Amino acid sequence: MALIKRNPSTELEAWNRDLPGVRSLHSFQREMNRMLDQFFGGDAFEDTGRMGVVFSPAVDFSETKDSYIIKAELPGMKKEDVKVTLNNNILTITGEKKSEYEKKEGNYHRIERSFGAFERSISIPGAFKPDAVDAKYNEGLLTLTLPKTEESKQKLIEVKVK
Repeated sequence: MALIKRNPSTELEAWNRDLPGVRSLHSFQREMNRMLDQFFGGDAFEDTGRMGVVFSPAVDFSETKDSYIIKAELPGMKKEDVKVTLNNNILTITGEKKSEYEKKEGNYHRIERSFGAFERSISIPGAFKPDAVDAKYNEGLLTLTLPKTEESKQKLIEVKVK
């Protein structure tokens, strides 16, 4: 008796050959990946000498008993470059992260940081007090606190069992 090492790729090839529907799914997936790469300009971290993405800040949105809290990471930006607006329970953060690479001095081997104008909109799910919104900006972190109205705060209702 001889031991034969199992080769999953050979088994997969036989499976694909016997089931043409699976083969078409694989080609569909490859084609979709190709089209998405083409649409979005490929991998943003490729060594192409260009940036493939524009800046979009990371945002956390949380809720406490008394308020909604939004934190946006805006590294390297000045508070003057950021604008926050409220309209119909939609909070919008806009701004522009300016590029440092306009000068042709120095030999850059890799540019991975992204720059450009951005806009992030967040729908606030409940009522809040727009006149009491608190905004703080410290070391690239924008923190917005939106105090809830009394109507939007959760209330605990005790259920009595008879």
